[in-house]
Amino acid sequence: MENKQKILTKIATLTREIEDHQPELIKYLDETRSTLPNNSGEATLNDSDLKNYLEQLESLIENHNKES
Repeated sequence: MENKQKILTKIATLTREIEDHQPELIKYLDETRSTLPNNSGEATLNDSDLKNYLEQLESLIENHNKES
C-alpha cells in the first residue's frame, strides 16, 4: 500500500484539478469528505481511510468525464 504522504499528495492534486478545471464538481467535495471518519477531534486517519477517499475522488472525476 502507498504511504500516507503519497496518498495525501494525490488527494491534493485531484482536489486542485477539480477546483481549477472542473468547478462544477466542487459541490461534491464536501460530500466526499464526509466519508472520512471523525475521530472525535483526533486528527488521525489511517492509510485505508485516505486510500478510500482518493478512490472516491478518482471515481468522481472519471464518472464526470464519461458524462461530458
